[in-house]
Amino acid sequence: MELFTVLFRTIFFYFFVLLAYRIMGKREIGQLGVIDLIVSILIAELVAISIEETENPIYLTIVPIAMLVILEVVFAFISIKSRRFRTIFDGKPSLIICNGKINYKEMIKQRYSLDDLLVSLRQKGIKDIDTVEYAFLEPNGKLSIFKYNLFKIKSSYPMALILDGFIQKGALKQIRKTESWLKEELASKSLVPNDIFYAFYKNKKIYIIKKTEVK
Repeated sequence: MELFTVLFRTIFFYFFVLLAYRIMGKREIGQLGVIDLIVSILIAELVAISIEETENPIYLTIVPIAMLVILEVVFAFISIKSRRFRTIFDGKPSLIICNGKINYKEMIKQRYSLDDLLVSLRQKGIKDIDTVEYAFLEPNGKLSIFKYNLFKIKSSYPMALILDGFIQKGALKQIRKTESWLKEELASKSLVPNDIFYAFYKNKKIYIIKKTEVK
């Protein structure tokens, strides 16, 4: 009888957790942020305890899992609406290689070693680090790589200056500009940062997408 109960709970929670993840909208582990990872660990622990302790009612596991799913969906909605919330919990990309040069200060800040960098490059099929113009360490731990063109001519990466109305100070530092300069450029177009959904800098020009254009 106990074996049947364990089998039933295993099959039940397989489909229940599958449904939960479908609701959360996750496709692969590599896409999980901090909140998603915590929810995944807690769900796994709750299911394991429920399968082992068959004397406890099954609803004592269903209710906490349902609450975790609701919290995750709510947090996901808030993170879409609030970049500050998203940055606090998920972090933001870090520029590890810029114009072919390794940013050691950022690597130390992110506790990302040279070995980690080389492993990621090898996994992308890159033999020579000199072929990489830009590399970003994403919040999920993956490395996004942009290689030099055929003639190794430097290109300007479209640096995001404003995201959801927030000025990206790190990007301004990369292009050696100030907040005052950016605000003056926006003022010449009768705009303020809060009007901007997305603005990026490329080839010494600012390209702007206003919030009114995406609604």
